[in-house]
Amino acid sequence: MKNLTITYKISAVIALLFVIWGSFFPDQLGNMMNIAQAFFLRTFGWFYNLSASFFLLFTLFLIFSKYGKIKLGKDHDRPEFSRATWFALLFSAGMGIGLLFYGVSEPVSHYAAPPVGEGSTEQSALIALRYTYLHWGFHAWAIYAVVALALAYFKFRRGAPGLMSATLSPVLGDKVKGPVGYVIDIISVFATIFGVCASLGLGAQQINAGLGYLLDIPVNFTVQVIIIAIITVLFILSASTGIQRGIKYLSNTNMILATILLITMLIVGPTLFLLNLFTHTLGEYIQNLPQMGLRIFPFDEQRAEWTQGWTIFYWAWWISWSPFVGMFIARVSKGRTVREFTIAVLIVPTLVCAFWFCVFGGTGINLDLVEGVEVAQQSLETGLFFVYEHLPFGGVLSVVTVLLITTFFITSADSATFVLGMQTTEGSMNPSNFIKISWGLILSASAIVLMASGGLQALQTAIIVSAFPLTFILLVMSIGILKIFKTEMKKT
Repeated sequence: MKNLTITYKISAVIALLFVIWGSFFPDQLGNMMNIAQAFFLRTFGWFYNLSASFFLLFTLFLIFSKYGKIKLGKDHDRPEFSRATWFALLFSAGMGIGLLFYGVSEPVSHYAAPPVGEGSTEQSALIALRYTYLHWGFHAWAIYAVVALALAYFKFRRGAPGLMSATLSPVLGDKVKGPVGYVIDIISVFATIFGVCASLGLGAQQINAGLGYLLDIPVNFTVQVIIIAIITVLFILSASTGIQRGIKYLSNTNMILATILLITMLIVGPTLFLLNLFTHTLGEYIQNLPQMGLRIFPFDEQRAEWTQGWTIFYWAWWISWSPFVGMFIARVSKGRTVREFTIAVLIVPTLVCAFWFCVFGGTGINLDLVEGVEVAQQSLETGLFFVYEHLPFGGVLSVVTVLLITTFFITSADSATFVLGMQTTEGSMNPSNFIKISWGLILSASAIVLMASGGLQALQTAIIVSAFPLTFILLVMSIGILKIFKTEMKKT
């Protein structure tokens, strides 16, 4: 224990106290979560909106600026992974479970209850996909890109520790090496824990729903706890093998399965309709991007609640995930230039995510609007499997989906234990198995506690609250990037 860092000791103790609190007083924790969620959404929605839009503008500036040629590494460094493997790692660490959980349910939910206009109409179908693209598109990946860029630059070019605090050194100076740095890293640890907990909770719920559909297994909290326990053993085993073996192979498997599932859905679904729908809604998304990204409805309380529950929640989720995803993307992006990195992280995943939601969500909307199948009446976790029931090879698709959710579950948690290990071992690129296993157990325990305290709403609240202080860190980080890049260019 004497070799453990201050960041690890403080973070682990606070996390364990949180788990104990939730275990013995779940109702009290749930009530506190409800109060916190209402306060932050109502009071700081504008702040999350402006911050997410700023990060997007900032990454676009970097793409077209003179800083684009700066390398994330030494001048002689070459990329460690091929582009195909790089994209696979990026997606597996990024949004895997969410794409499956929300693939049908979010577009269909917006179609039935859009932010503007009447629901269950052709116009609401178009609006639904536009807003789904917004939530999973450029803003999200811009947030990831900022954090990953800063971490990769400072680690591989400047030789700094792979810590969030180290990226703020151009602004805060040597303060990042003392108590201020510890606070920054601890905030990042807890944002990571709560952000990943949401994915673990979603994954457990949807695996349970899939098994219920395939094997008639009851859908309840007890089964979901058992699922989390089994997956915990699997991802801890994977994490202990290291990134080159466990995470890399699972990520490539995820990419293959996800591609097969996407192509199959496109073929068995209304193919021509989906291709036309994607083209149309992508154009509308790009055209309306600034307005949608900043919309908050100050005069309409009902519509403001919609924005708070969806758009602002997503900005908070992506911000809370940014240390985890950013650190992991940084780890696998050594040797790439700022321009190559930013274009790839910002544009390619956005297009793939948009196409994914169009294929899955568009199929669900088509069944509901055109064929009269009540897809919109299904719960978030069962919507996908309900759609499968009305497609050819639905049983096979369900089996593949449950398998894919499981592998995404493992890789997300696997990657999170690695990143939490880095954050709490002074940026070590090879955290010990003890550190990774302990964080794996804390992650799973935290997810179970939050689910017991209020289910999905408790998970959302933890994200919104933990993202608030982290947003300030990311804003200072952006200033630090510009400052250090200016210094870099003066030397060349």
